[in-house]
Amino acid sequence: MFGAYIALTKPRIIELLLITTIPTMVLAQQGWPPARLVIITLIGGTLAAGGANAVNMYVDRDIDALMERTQGRPLVTGIIEPRNALIFAVALQIAAFAVLWAGANLLSAVLAFSAAAFYVGIYTLWLKRTSKQNIVIGGAAGAVPVLVGWAAVQDSLGWEPVVLFVAMFLWTPPHFWALAVKYADDYNAADVPMLPAVAPMADVVKQMVVYTVLLVVSTLVLWPVASLGLIYGIAALVLGAVFIWGSVALGKNPTAAASMRLFGYSITYVTLLFGAMTIDVFVEHGIS
Repeated sequence: MFGAYIALTKPRIIELLLITTIPTMVLAQQGWPPARLVIITLIGGTLAAGGANAVNMYVDRDIDALMERTQGRPLVTGIIEPRNALIFAVALQIAAFAVLWAGANLLSAVLAFSAAAFYVGIYTLWLKRTSKQNIVIGGAAGAVPVLVGWAAVQDSLGWEPVVLFVAMFLWTPPHFWALAVKYADDYNAADVPMLPAVAPMADVVKQMVVYTVLLVVSTLVLWPVASLGLIYGIAALVLGAVFIWGSVALGKNPTAAASMRLFGYSITYVTLLFGAMTIDVFVEHGIS
């Protein structure tokens, strides 16, 4: 039963969100932030994202039952009652707000709660089932952790976290559409208008390339805005070029296997890019 509740939070998605949070905190601090603050921020962010994901599963339990990829989720199998899942989700949100407010600051708590509210209210309840641009707009929620990480350190926002937010916002469509290419039949079965399920593959790839190019541009804008060095700049250029090439290559070989390779690379891309940003901060400031 414990494992089922953990599954409600979609831990793999949370892990990806946290990958962007710690490097952003390092950038905001210009070094390692206090360990206590990092732990508090990670706990608060995990609780907030987990609560939002649990509400998403509560709302989507009907269409999850129709899609092969999601038929093993705990609300579909019946191992958890819907009412209990909703109570669990609300409790996580309350705990997240309290942890961030008490351990970091009110701004970070409000930002985390706003991301959860946007994910549930705008994406899950409205756009997911009604618009082929669902993940484009709804994906903004997944870009908020960089704002939370920065706010936890600085108790304010600035151009650096805004540019990072834009980068993650632009990263989400090509990342998710790469996955959706493989599961287009699932989305069709559930009548969810995810772009790869309702548009020709050529149009999907064209939009993926556009978003990827804009993503790479935004990461290069961060270079001077955040006063980063060559380590970050070279990484942004090389990693971005590979991402663009992969998106173009998918158009030439639009198979499920190729889309999943691009999906896997999109995760590697974020991990390495934010890792390079972290290393760059340490090198530029001589931190060992």
